[in-house]
Amino acid sequence: MDLGNYEVISFDCYGTLIDWEGGIVSGMRPVLATHGAEATDQEILELHAQTEHKLQSASRPGRYVKYRDVLGEEVREAGRRWGFEPTPSEVRALADSLRHWEPFPDTVEALRALKERYKLAVISNVDDGLFALTACHLEVEFDWVITAEQAGTYKPSLNNFEVAIERMGVGPDKLLHAAESLFHDIAPAKELGLSTVWVHRRVEKEGFGATPPAEAEPDLEVPDLRTLVNMAGMGPG
Repeated sequence: MDLGNYEVISFDCYGTLIDWEGGIVSGMRPVLATHGAEATDQEILELHAQTEHKLQSASRPGRYVKYRDVLGEEVREAGRRWGFEPTPSEVRALADSLRHWEPFPDTVEALRALKERYKLAVISNVDDGLFALTACHLEVEFDWVITAEQAGTYKPSLNNFEVAIERMGVGPDKLLHAAESLFHDIAPAKELGLSTVWVHRRVEKEGFGATPPAEAEPDLEVPDLRTLVNMAGMGPG
């Protein structure tokens, strides 16, 4: 795979650039602790995968459910599962915690390096307002940011990628999409004929974490973005 053939690299944000599993767990734990509810990290992540997918799959243009509301419903579902009634502030707690979700240790340095050669884009299952809270952590100005709120749908809908491609005005053969989720990103991007990089952040972990299970064949697999930078010939020599 010749990475020099591409003009744009697009990224999923949460799970690929941002440690969303750590953020989800840390955002949910205080609510559970207040009510004496016990859950493993994996149980919290599985709850997220199930609840998020159910609500996101119901969204379509004209009937978009904002991601802040998706996260609020996840807290309500946690209450139903572990036997408590969350307060209004607790319902907002998970979405409010997103501003504190941190990039992976290699993210910022890798984005800065890649920005020297490529145009960069984000294609994210999030609202504009929530992404604005994250953007300051990434420290790079993206050429395009395409959110689920703008598309009116959530990945794995092909619409999100079609909106992104049209807005970028770049040929699909010049776009490389990098993401951690096979379900949300790699499978639909491949269906549209895009080249993909699976940033397999969970390579040393079992299961699919905060995403539903899926099968897809990426063009390239890397354990982190530092490896992608090095493969592009932009790492330390």
